[in-house]
Amino acid sequence: MPQAYDFDRIIDRRETHCAKWDGMEGLYGVTPQDGLAMWVADMDFAAPPEVVAALRALVDHEVYGYFGDGQAYLNAITGWMNTRHGWTVDPQWISTTHGLVSAIGLALRAYSDPGDGIILFTPVYHAFAKMIKANGREVVESPLSLKERQYHMDLEALAASLTGRERMVIFCSPHNPGGRIWTVEEQSALAAFCEAHDLILVCDEVHHDLVFPGETHTVMPLAAPQVLDRLVMLTASSKTFNLAGAMTGNAIIANPKLRAAFDAEHMAAGKSPNIFGMATATAAYTHGTRWLEALMQYLDGNRQVFDAGLNAIPGVEVMPMQATYLSWVNFANTGMDPQEVTSRIQNDAKIAANHGPTFGAGGETFMRFNLATPRARVADAVARLQSAFSDLQ
Repeated sequence: MPQAYDFDRIIDRRETHCAKWDGMEGLYGVTPQDGLAMWVADMDFAAPPEVVAALRALVDHEVYGYFGDGQAYLNAITGWMNTRHGWTVDPQWISTTHGLVSAIGLALRAYSDPGDGIILFTPVYHAFAKMIKANGREVVESPLSLKERQYHMDLEALAASLTGRERMVIFCSPHNPGGRIWTVEEQSALAAFCEAHDLILVCDEVHHDLVFPGETHTVMPLAAPQVLDRLVMLTASSKTFNLAGAMTGNAIIANPKLRAAFDAEHMAAGKSPNIFGMATATAAYTHGTRWLEALMQYLDGNRQVFDAGLNAIPGVEVMPMQATYLSWVNFANTGMDPQEVTSRIQNDAKIAANHGPTFGAGGETFMRFNLATPRARVADAVARLQSAFSDLQ
């Protein structure tokens, strides 16, 4: 692996205003001095060198005014979507947002009213429910069924439960926290469901570049072209290239009526791009292919180390991960209640990991672990967890 892509390098993020490391003691009681941060979904790796170079050039200019001409940025996004995903995007479809959680808030206000139902397939990324509630809408949970260690949507059960107040589906593809890549057939079925029930589909594909070797992800517009008139696609360079702090995402909306409604909410909230976010996204999408390919090979190795180590603990089962870098681990068969599991992970292993119940119905016996960290730390985490549950051996 080229030195520029040294994912084994330990970069100390403590005392850098880092949410992942500096914030874990307050939430989990795990100190940065002797604990491992495996919760917040960002990576402990250096960004691609071309991104670092672009930022250095921007810093060296010494003037950081308002961002203007976005053509290179738009070209970078459309070029990436075309070459990486085979999806032709009209630049006019793109609205740049202050991250994707913000984009979800804008979509909620653009396409629904207070009290309306918003459908989530749970367990799922916890910020979805948080934003729905913060905007005065109702979370409608459609629990995913677990079959052979893999999640599946139950659209028939969901259809039977609808009240008529539902206005939108927020869909996570690939799935976070399960790491599942939805098939073309599953996405097409969901698109047909949204058409049949007149629902707007907000598809969060922030993880769609983080696909493991041998796996294939198809973006929603290609899996189900018929849904394009009711689709809000959310994409970003943030997870792919470890640029989450730049807070820059894309809402890609082909339907001009939907786009106008979204942009109206965006303007009302104050629409102005971040110069640093635009620079990082442009550099990453233009030059980041080799770095991403090396990253996924490295993460695949991390995944194998973690899976082998955790699956060796009796009663512990790791959900097979096809995409993302977030491992979803089920402790149901250990015979322990969730509080005991959490205590062992935090107090004995000294690992800060996401609690399963925060992801909604179906997450009660799970914990989510972030594997995007140098392999030595993954091996350390495995050793700590095996020790914490050593009485099960």
